[in-house]
Amino acid sequence: MTQSVDVLVIGGGVVGICTAHYLREQGREVTLVEKDEVCAGSSYGNAGLIVPSHSVPLAEPGVIAQGLRWIFDPDSPFYIKLRLDRDLASWLWQFRKACTEDRVRRAMPLLRDLHLESFQLYQSLAEELDFSFGHQGRLLLCKTEQGLEGVREEAELMREVGLDVKMVDESEAQRHASGVDFDAIGGAFYAQDGHLDPARLVRGLADRCIEDGVVIQERTEVLGFDKVGRRIEEIETTRGRFAAREVVLCSGSWSPGMAKALGLSLPVQPAKGYSITVHKPDTCPEVPFMLVEAKVAVTPMGEKLRFAGTLELAGMDLSINRRRVAAILNAVPKYVPEWETDSLELIEVWRGLRPCTPDGLPFLGRPGAYDNLTVASGHAMIGISLGAVTGVMIARLVQGEDPGFDLSLCNVDRFK
Repeated sequence: MTQSVDVLVIGGGVVGICTAHYLREQGREVTLVEKDEVCAGSSYGNAGLIVPSHSVPLAEPGVIAQGLRWIFDPDSPFYIKLRLDRDLASWLWQFRKACTEDRVRRAMPLLRDLHLESFQLYQSLAEELDFSFGHQGRLLLCKTEQGLEGVREEAELMREVGLDVKMVDESEAQRHASGVDFDAIGGAFYAQDGHLDPARLVRGLADRCIEDGVVIQERTEVLGFDKVGRRIEEIETTRGRFAAREVVLCSGSWSPGMAKALGLSLPVQPAKGYSITVHKPDTCPEVPFMLVEAKVAVTPMGEKLRFAGTLELAGMDLSINRRRVAAILNAVPKYVPEWETDSLELIEVWRGLRPCTPDGLPFLGRPGAYDNLTVASGHAMIGISLGAVTGVMIARLVQGEDPGFDLSLCNVDRFK
């Protein structure tokens, strides 16, 4: 038997749940299907950062040279598992083409506006839901002059697009430490950044969605689509068939496979990242901070503290590389000497697959081939930061309204 639904959202991560929430606010009847459990993927264990400071896309000049220096270091923050993979080769070629100053300059104002709008949306949600929302900014800590120079150069770019960033010396950085001693020569402070507990956000908002009438079906995997002309007529899943007036695809690293079944090209590579969550030490800053040279994010989350980092292009591989985990943990006492690894009480080691596009911008909008499909995928490491604003924009697009932002750089068909 086929279930008739108004809007079918595919994917139960932060983007899917936010989309369902804002669609319901628009008065739509929403059904969401998720192949595992809500918040089972990269929305669960990430760094939980809202980062206008990350308004430079992943594909930027210099990143390839840096990556080549890291690629053969087993403890480095970046790794590509070299393999005979046509999709990976094509992705790397497109990534190389996208690493231009012109593309970065065009993308920065859009990313800035999306991050800032998302921050405001999370601030509103935090008035009703408790997800450890913090809006005290974010600190970047440097141990070397080379690291400090890189932070200074990026700070200049961020100032050019109007963001509030201040370079800080050692003593100014220490003022954010709340009792711990930093071993750093300085860094930068981004006053407009924020942070949250991503799992509490997504699960809490999912519960709110259910209270508001959204139907959420977990353990429901999409198997295929029946198409007629420019419309998706039915969606086949492991829990039956759905006939949907509108379909929203937001399945992260699993989106390309479903897109292929629809004749679409979404070049997304899964980038594995790790986090280690511990009980918050007795002395701990309330401000999240970045260990710049180690590329490790440190985020307080209520009674927890999370260290997150690494980017592995290793395919759909969810195995845990313990050397990567150790590299993250070993970096921490180099910046915060009293946080020796043995003194931290472990809660969980996690890994997840972040969906990365070749140009560092997500796919947002309707593909030209369909009248009732909207795509929201490829947010890479900024999925939590852009989750709320993506939900708002996709809800508007489904309604036939202007999304509120110029999304031409995020065109779904741009890699055809």
